[in-house]
Amino acid sequence: MEKMIRFQLISAGDTYRIRQQILRPAQSLEECQYEGDLDLSSFHIGAFDEHELVSVGSFYQESQNGLKGKRAYRLRGMATLPEYRGKGIGKQLIEYSEGILKERGCDLWWCNARISAGPYYEKLGLNQMGDIFEIEPIGPHVIMYKHI
Repeated sequence: MEKMIRFQLISAGDTYRIRQQILRPAQSLEECQYEGDLDLSSFHIGAFDEHELVSVGSFYQESQNGLKGKRAYRLRGMATLPEYRGKGIGKQLIEYSEGILKERGCDLWWCNARISAGPYYEKLGLNQMGDIFEIEPIGPHVIMYKHI
């Protein structure tokens, strides 16, 4: 029988270990705290396999030039442990998060997507805006967005 993955709000600090392991292995745990993590409008979602945190995503109320939306939010720090990838957990985490975003009056969310993650975000219904740009020391990114 397939295990049930559980989704819930978590603290910013709960995201740091997976952020570091997957997204920023060359940085310290402290450097994996993002500006806005503790803002009251921000929220963080975790996916749990039993008691193990296996995927995270963080949302910040933040607009993006060129995108029009009501109460826009930005996704940052989305990451899933390697052994849990390809099982639809990230997609479910986004769907769970979109429910929260709608409750908060948001009709648009966006992210700076790594080029390697672009096709993944397209499958989730996001569109690309603008050209590729570099985020040091992480690499090439593109802005992607979705109206909900």
